Amino acid sequence: MLTGEVETAPSQAPVKVSRETVESRRFLPLDAFRGLIMILLVSDGFGFQTLVNVPRYHAIAVQFDHVPWIGTMFYDLIAPAFLFMVGMSMPFSLGRRTEQGATFGQNLRYVLARCLRLMVLSQILISIEANRLHFQMHNILTHIAVAYLLCFLIMQWKFSYQVCAAVLLLALHSSLFFLFPGPDGAFTKINNFGAVLDRAIMGYNYASWTTNLNVISTSVTALFGVWAGNLLRSARPRSQQLKILAVAMVGGFAGGLALSPFIPIIRRIWTASFALYSAGWVIAMFLVLYLLVEVAGYRKLVFPLLVAGSNAILIYSLDLILRGWLYQSVAVFTGNFAFLGTLAPVAQACAVLLVMWSLCYWLYRHKIFLRL
Repeated sequence: MLTGEVETAPSQAPVKVSRETVESRRFLPLDAFRGLIMILLVSDGFGFQTLVNVPRYHAIAVQFDHVPWIGTMFYDLIAPAFLFMVGMSMPFSLGRRTEQGATFGQNLRYVLARCLRLMVLSQILISIEANRLHFQMHNILTHIAVAYLLCFLIMQWKFSYQVCAAVLLLALHSSLFFLFPGPDGAFTKINNFGAVLDRAIMGYNYASWTTNLNVISTSVTALFGVWAGNLLRSARPRSQQLKILAVAMVGGFAGGLALSPFIPIIRRIWTASFALYSAGWVIAMFLVLYLLVEVAGYRKLVFPLLVAGSNAILIYSLDLILRGWLYQSVAVFTGNFAFLGTLAPVAQACAVLLVMWSLCYWLYRHKIFLRL
């Protein structure tokens, strides 16, 4: 669902939708959001991560790196935004299929097939990156595959039941940590329940200290996106949609902070407080784009984001398996921008990003889109 086609509003009856009709009804704020998240995901922190020890740039640099454990920086919000964006696109793409006459069974087969493709691609990319065949669950595509299926099943229920499902999933995730705390507490890095479970099953922990148990709470983050998509696809006036999103944003901040004294905000194990708190920030990011595109009408301004989002799978795969090669190749012509001194890593990271964006632009111009 990384590049699913979306439209602004449902039709009144099942109809066959042409390519031209679909293109004319794309929901640009979501397309721009997808592109923004992909650029942030593959930007390598725009090179600022290497400047963390430079006093002048320290405040910026720390925002482009993950916190060691408790807390949140800007870069910790990229994965939640990725999942939220995937969930947001589901009501649009699946709604369009339903309008065209697809039954629940047909949609379920479509979802299962897409989940399988995501899982397979995830394991291929992980294996290439590690230079050996092995199965892991830490790749974001794996989390998307699980969340995609769970969200599809949950979104068939009434909204009140969906909310109950989200609460129960977060409660289940938190309860496992509280019921089986480590010697130093429930949410410590090395001996939390998720880490212990991974060592028992796999024999090791991921280098990032994320856990396979995260698939429970990451699915809730995607479900938040589903609710936002349903809201934006509804017939409610724009002003009412914006108010509801703003209330949800504040609710995410308040809920996450209220839980944080008991359940710390930790991205690496995707605690319930992090799921809520990060949702507040993600909604805030989307609201800015929504206001720029739909309210202020600055559609040309987000064109670079639309290009990056049009081939999200491709740019993500390039970043994961070819980033080192791209850096070396670009450096042949840029000399790593050594003449810029301290800011050389920033210029080099931006140059590599421009190369990836240019490839996406060429594909965009030729209407070539890699989809799962």
